[in-house]
Amino acid sequence: MRRFLCLLVLLCGIGTLAAAPAKTLVVLGDSLSAAHNIPVEAGWVHLLEVRLNQMEPGWTVVNASISGETSLSGRHRLPALLAQYHPRIVVIELGANDGLRGLALPDLRNNLAAMIDASQHAGAKVLLLGIELPVNYGPRYRDGLRAIYADLAREKHVALVPFLLEGVALDPSLMQEDGLHPVAAGEPKVLDTVWSQLGPLLK
Repeated sequence: MRRFLCLLVLLCGIGTLAAAPAKTLVVLGDSLSAAHNIPVEAGWVHLLEVRLNQMEPGWTVVNASISGETSLSGRHRLPALLAQYHPRIVVIELGANDGLRGLALPDLRNNLAAMIDASQHAGAKVLLLGIELPVNYGPRYRDGLRAIYADLAREKHVALVPFLLEGVALDPSLMQEDGLHPVAAGEPKVLDTVWSQLGPLLK
C-alpha cells in the first residue's frame, strides 16, 4: 500500500511538472525592436533569445514588435498578446514614433501606464525601455518625454532602461544613415543595455 501511494505521488508530481506554464517573454516595440533594415537574426530581440537559450534555458521569446508602432496601437494590441501567451515578462519599447510625431506627452503617458497596468494585472513583470529624441525637438519636449519613463517606473514599480540606444546612438559607425536605427554591429550593445535590467527579472 505504501509503495502504491509513493508511486501515486510521484506520478502526480510528474504531471504537475508537465503542466507547468512555459516561461514566455513578450517584447512589444517598434522598429527599434523589429530589426529595421537589418537581418532579423541580427536584431537585439533575436540575440536575446540566443542568450536566454544559453544562460536561462526554458524561456520563449515572442517578438511582437512592428515598425511604425505607436503607444496607442501597442496599447490596443497588448490585451490579445497577454491572453494568447500569458507572459511572465513584458518588455515595452514604445514612444519613439509618438515623440517623432509630437504626440501630447500626457497621451503618451496614459498609453504607457495602461500597458503597464494591463501587464501587471495579467501577472507579468514589466521592463520599460525609454527612448531619446534628436536635439532639434527642443529641451522641453525631450525632458518631458524622458521624465515620463522615469516617473512611470517609479510609480508602477517596474524596471527601467532609461535609454535603449545608450552608447550606440551617438556613434555614427553603429547607426544607419537615418540616424535613428542601429546597424547590425550596434545590436549587441543594445542587448547588453537591455540585459542590465532584464537579467534580475528572470530570477
